[in-house]
Amino acid sequence: MYVRRRLAFPFTRIARLACIACIAVTSAHPSIVTAAPITVTDDTGVAVTLNAPAQRIISLAPHTTELLYAAGGGTKIVGAVSYSDYPPEAKQLPRVGDNKALDLERIAALRPDLIVVWRHGNAQLQIEPLRALHVPLFFSEPRHLDDIAATLTKLGELLGTSPVADNAASAYRQSIAQLRARYAAKSPVSVFYEVWDRPLMTLNGSHLISDVIALCGGRNVFAQLEPLVPTVSIEAVLAANPEAIVTAAPGATAPNAALPQLDTWRRWPAITAVARNNLFAIDGDLISRPTPRVAQGAAQLCADLDIARSRRPAPRQP
Repeated sequence: MYVRRRLAFPFTRIARLACIACIAVTSAHPSIVTAAPITVTDDTGVAVTLNAPAQRIISLAPHTTELLYAAGGGTKIVGAVSYSDYPPEAKQLPRVGDNKALDLERIAALRPDLIVVWRHGNAQLQIEPLRALHVPLFFSEPRHLDDIAATLTKLGELLGTSPVADNAASAYRQSIAQLRARYAAKSPVSVFYEVWDRPLMTLNGSHLISDVIALCGGRNVFAQLEPLVPTVSIEAVLAANPEAIVTAAPGATAPNAALPQLDTWRRWPAITAVARNNLFAIDGDLISRPTPRVAQGAAQLCADLDIARSRRPAPRQP
């Protein structure tokens, strides 16, 4: 079991860890200075350059672990954070902490030559000590559906697994294109997406899930808010009067799943979503993680919004 350590390391300790990491990587890959460089741009717009394909990778988010496997790099991952549980073999990876605390000594001892970081989820206080290890960092935070395929391609370049990564990206693009073609002309459905209930939180239009909603012909009623994950009031939801309310839950693969946070909305029958029983839950792993599996979550959401369309009152006859 790893031991969480405070991130406020003295400078001498950070410098020592950096030396360990640098010496270990160089000795493990003696040809690293002669191989052709590989450069890609991460989700912060920063160029990430490796002198040779990465061989020892640490993943600092469950979704980046999944992306690395999809890109053909599963055997190269030497450490991952908690909840890295897909594919199943990822559960056996050595743990290096979670999104709240990282074990920097463990990370350095694993001799990574690439660390894949979640831009939004890994706090800045965690990231700065990582930079002191002088190991290349690739920041991942896909905000649009197309970004997932692009990330797979970039990781394939960094890992030297482009054939596998490109095939995965192509299959994913095809799945999204099929959904887009099927639902692009559907009548709009206004959607409130609930992230958390206490406090009540949602997502704005810059989030990947908002892109999924749009793919299905939905309209995020709080897309215009400024924070990526804004807090809203019950009164604001009542005023928006969404036609569907959607949330994520473990293993919730069918509409109208019995979830406390959805049942709570039944107190407000004036909301169209409640009046028509358009309360939907989707497996969080399929819609909250920006990986190829989001295509499965999108297919479920699109089907749910079709149910909402089917529950509209029949138009009045003249």
